[in-house]
Amino acid sequence: MLARQAGHRVTGCDANVYPPMSTQLVEQGIELIEGYEPSQIRLKPDVFVIGNVVSRGNPLMEEILNRGLPYVSGPQWLSEQVLRGKWVQAIAGTHGKTTTTAMLAFILEQAGLNPGFLVGGVAHDFPVSARLANSQFFVIEADEYDTAFFDKRSKFVHYRPRTVVLNNLEFDHGDIFPNLAAIEQQFHHLVRIVPGSGRIVWNARAEALERVLERGCWTPNESFNGPGGWHAGEPSADGAVEIGFRDESFGHLRWSLAGEHNVQNALAAIAAARHAGISPGISLSALAKFRGVKRRLETRGTVGGITVYDDFAHHPTAIEATLMALRARIGDGGGRLLAVLEPRSNTMRMGMLKDALPASLAGADRVFCYAANLGWDADGALASLGPKLATHDHLPSLIEAIVAEARTGDHVLVMSNGGFGGIHEKLLGRLEDVAGAGS
Repeated sequence: MLARQAGHRVTGCDANVYPPMSTQLVEQGIELIEGYEPSQIRLKPDVFVIGNVVSRGNPLMEEILNRGLPYVSGPQWLSEQVLRGKWVQAIAGTHGKTTTTAMLAFILEQAGLNPGFLVGGVAHDFPVSARLANSQFFVIEADEYDTAFFDKRSKFVHYRPRTVVLNNLEFDHGDIFPNLAAIEQQFHHLVRIVPGSGRIVWNARAEALERVLERGCWTPNESFNGPGGWHAGEPSADGAVEIGFRDESFGHLRWSLAGEHNVQNALAAIAAARHAGISPGISLSALAKFRGVKRRLETRGTVGGITVYDDFAHHPTAIEATLMALRARIGDGGGRLLAVLEPRSNTMRMGMLKDALPASLAGADRVFCYAANLGWDADGALASLGPKLATHDHLPSLIEAIVAEARTGDHVLVMSNGGFGGIHEKLLGRLEDVAGAGS
């Protein structure tokens, strides 16, 4: 999208393209091709930008290599063509990157700074996920996943940020990182390139981040969630949360988002915005209008008093935080919470986090796990959930089981970092069928 806005003709190929990103790309006039046929070289592009899903053996990549055609990684292309000369504000961490990036971009937008941005999702407050702008500021979601099959550094080291948010740090991406220490090493690489005139905002509750900074830090830093840093008070009766830094209070955060995790995201965004010259008061006013990101506790529909939500949560910590946020939103006596989980990420499919899943799902009244294509026994791993658990290997049977269980007043939370076979629309459709038959 950034290349398209810069005036280039852009085409793209991928497997299993699904909304909302696929829809957005088509709306931007970007030609989508399903699959990796070598015949795509007939497009004769000036350069192939290679994503990190592509590996050796990919038929189009093999053709590019055999013919000696020009290629570059996405992060390197961004660095050279978009970010050079910009005040880059990068949001890193295991959780909350997309939402915090959208928050910060929205704050800068509301403050009149007209930032460029790249958000790894679809923010409700912007018509696009990526934007070029005639501005010194560029806000970017900074991922620790590796850059490409030919560049095993984390993507974020390409961005050379002046402002960095380190939201949190836990083990993830077990397909490329052997342990947490390996991820900490990549975060230290990021810290090493932030200039002395920059700012690092970091979560003091994350012991891994403490270890990263103890290895060396050459940049002024501010913490949140710890003594002497940014902090949030307990929510008042109307949900307002007081925001402060050290001994100073800046007022109350009043907004539509739910969950303590989003308050922490807000602290990080407010701190990063202040480094860009935006007062916390202006940030709080902006966040009062912030509507969040699609697939983050997004209501997809209500049928017969049963509400279906979509969330991107795919790590036990994020799953637990999302369940807590929804539980707080619906309140005591507000109906049952039915959790529907697809363990889809490479780390989850490998079973590297399976032992933490039962505790993360304990806050649900019922748990439905889609167990297809897992390398571990879901029934065994989640057995401690007892009778509240149901596992299914087939999507139609999973949907039927949810429909059979759900009743008026229930809240069905669907969690996956993929399209999940279009389960949201199919589930709502079946609920409509049942409601229609009952009437």
